[in-house]
Amino acid sequence: MNSQAEEHGHHISKQFNAELEDVKNHMMEMGGAVEKQLNDALASVVNADSGLGSRIVKEDDEIDAMELKIDEEASLILARRQPAASDLRLVLAIIKTVRDLERIGDESAKIAKMGIKLSEEREFPEGFVEFKHLGESVTTLVSQALDAFARYDAEAALAVAQGDADVDKEYRSATRSMITYMMEDPRSISRVLNLLWALRALERIGDHAKNIAEHVIYLVKGMDVRHENLDSLAYQIVDAE
Repeated sequence: MNSQAEEHGHHISKQFNAELEDVKNHMMEMGGAVEKQLNDALASVVNADSGLGSRIVKEDDEIDAMELKIDEEASLILARRQPAASDLRLVLAIIKTVRDLERIGDESAKIAKMGIKLSEEREFPEGFVEFKHLGESVTTLVSQALDAFARYDAEAALAVAQGDADVDKEYRSATRSMITYMMEDPRSISRVLNLLWALRALERIGDHAKNIAEHVIYLVKGMDVRHENLDSLAYQIVDAE
């Protein structure tokens, strides 16, 4: 078992253990709901399903409510238990992660709104293949980031943080080709712009997945790597065999 997981499993107060476990489980449940929302948003675009897109937009309020509930739970732990060391890092990492999850939900709702608009078009715009591929890459990053948190796996979190650079490159490449297409065919501007906004939302979701991965590294290693070159810090983050 990861030593970090062991640290969070042993306290004098069993109630404290239960409170920490509950707030983490609620965060993971929120993560699962956000993953589903993202996958549904992508499906609403790919399948031109305006009904699904409308449902996703309405359900975003549920994600917001989950964030508020978890924030309240974490705040009560801070006030009542005054945790220190690894326990404090866990609570802070959860608070930060639910904020990123809420923003992933917001970006997924934006994608769904673009899906509604795109469903009104008679044909898929240029860049649709790139959108599908970027969507797959981003959903993988989100899933891997949450899995790294669940397992207190700093090495897996590092891979997610580094993987976001590939998402950024793919986004820039797709954007350039779509802008060129609009210049060549002005009639396509409206529908291509809708897809560009959806692509931008995906790129931002990748950023939030990276943020979650950085929270995991902070939790496990006690290192704040938000403004660091992760490649140069890899030897410090990856556990020795």
